[in-house]
Amino acid sequence: MGKPEHFADLPGADAQGDAVLRVRGLQTHFFTHGGVVRAVDGVDLDVRAGEIVGLVGESGSGKSITGFSVIGLIDEPGRIVAGSIRYGGRELVGLSERELQRLRGKEIAMIFQDPMMTLNPVLRVDTQMIEAIAAHERVSTAAARERALQALAMVGIPSPAERLLTYPHQLSGGMRQRVAIAIALLNRPKLIIADEPTTALDVTIQAQILHEVQKLCRETGTAMIWITHDLAVVSGLADRIAVMYAGRIVEAGSTAQVVRAPLHPYTQGLIHSIPTRATHGQLLQQIPGMTPSLLHLPAGCPFRPRCSRASDACLADPAPTHPAPGRSVRCWHPLEQAA
Repeated sequence: MGKPEHFADLPGADAQGDAVLRVRGLQTHFFTHGGVVRAVDGVDLDVRAGEIVGLVGESGSGKSITGFSVIGLIDEPGRIVAGSIRYGGRELVGLSERELQRLRGKEIAMIFQDPMMTLNPVLRVDTQMIEAIAAHERVSTAAARERALQALAMVGIPSPAERLLTYPHQLSGGMRQRVAIAIALLNRPKLIIADEPTTALDVTIQAQILHEVQKLCRETGTAMIWITHDLAVVSGLADRIAVMYAGRIVEAGSTAQVVRAPLHPYTQGLIHSIPTRATHGQLLQQIPGMTPSLLHLPAGCPFRPRCSRASDACLADPAPTHPAPGRSVRCWHPLEQAA
């Protein structure tokens, strides 16, 4: 399928080397009665035009809060306490809610894990898609409807004209998620944040959506952060992977580098827990223990209590190192040294 005319002139599509998003030292804390929860604790992240960056980690690692921080969806008792979020060279930290609303849906879009967080159950799909366009620009109803048809076709929805006339409850879970993705694409955003949007879908529908998303980013130049706990899924989708643990990115690099030659013991543990043909019939290797409470993190490296390579040096907090261009790791005993 060729690139639809409406999406052909997306800004940034030809600037593959430019960072659409640049996050530096991001800290998002939640101030609770039990103490301060450091949900995001010093995250650095770059996303370029047309690039898919996978943000991977267990539940509670800070992945979703990182995405919500970028788009300004942190509610009390949480708030960004430090760091910089620059989108297209513009600082987002400190913008008013009104200014953020101008960006949401237009410049930066978000796809939630549950499509019903995006879709209104009592409105038809065409009404919701047309309103999403009209909220940001003046267009005729006919032009908005045509754009909605193009967006539905781009995400592989058959008979898009018929789907426009349905209500969300009349669609399957996979179709609802495709509609949510299409709504995210309506206003030609330069950046999409996808928060585990295929977790609840069966593997066949998941594979179809992953294929469509990858194709869309290539065709339109849209940058994407794909948040997931499933390293197997993101390894076939993302250009680069950032692995999060306890609010920090502990390893980052190209997908091939991270999957084939992990540096951090936590990344290796995630890879070894994925079933493969070679491990058929065998017990998978598990990461011992549980993700630590962000209220009571251990001293030094947060992964130390679960790590087989831990030593006294790990009682001090490791700083990020860059063993190769485009790679980073926070570990006193990276696996590359053992090799």
